[in-house]
Amino acid sequence: MSKDKGFSITSAERYSLALYELSNEIKLLDKIEEQSLSVLTLINKSEGFSNFIKDPTIDQADLLKTVDTISKVYNFETLLKNFLSFLIKKRRFFFIERILKSFIEICSKKRGELKAELKSAKELSNDEIIKITEELTKNFSSKIKLNYTHDKSLIGGLVVQVGSTMVDTSIKNKLQQIENRMIEA
Repeated sequence: MSKDKGFSITSAERYSLALYELSNEIKLLDKIEEQSLSVLTLINKSEGFSNFIKDPTIDQADLLKTVDTISKVYNFETLLKNFLSFLIKKRRFFFIERILKSFIEICSKKRGELKAELKSAKELSNDEIIKITEELTKNFSSKIKLNYTHDKSLIGGLVVQVGSTMVDTSIKNKLQQIENRMIEA
């Protein structure tokens, strides 16, 4: 692992913790978390925006104008707008995705939530996702924050991972196991 990578992870965690503490102090944690999610959604949905914020040749003034515009459109709290502007001035804005993801994780941990991944071969309805989340909450005796993805490559079944516990009932996995046994024979 390179020095820069380690520095970026450490920096991201420090900045996200600072944002958490400031948001909590002024009692705007839920609002800042919601707005941070909207920034992450924008980064994930817009390849142009994602490339723009990661481009080291973009002038700080242009980045600040962009943050100002986005803040007005999404009606961001002053704290989040100032935080984003601070990152630009400190030349750390290219870490924004990692910082905000870390911030969301901190919020989740402080609420006592466990992070879970769910992949399914068929598209699940919101009701089905809610039922699975409720069942996981009962089984793990903790609130579950579920990240759901539809994965056609599974052929059939589900893959659920909560922490280090993984349950793979997918047909893809079963076929892989049969293939491995045939190779070993």
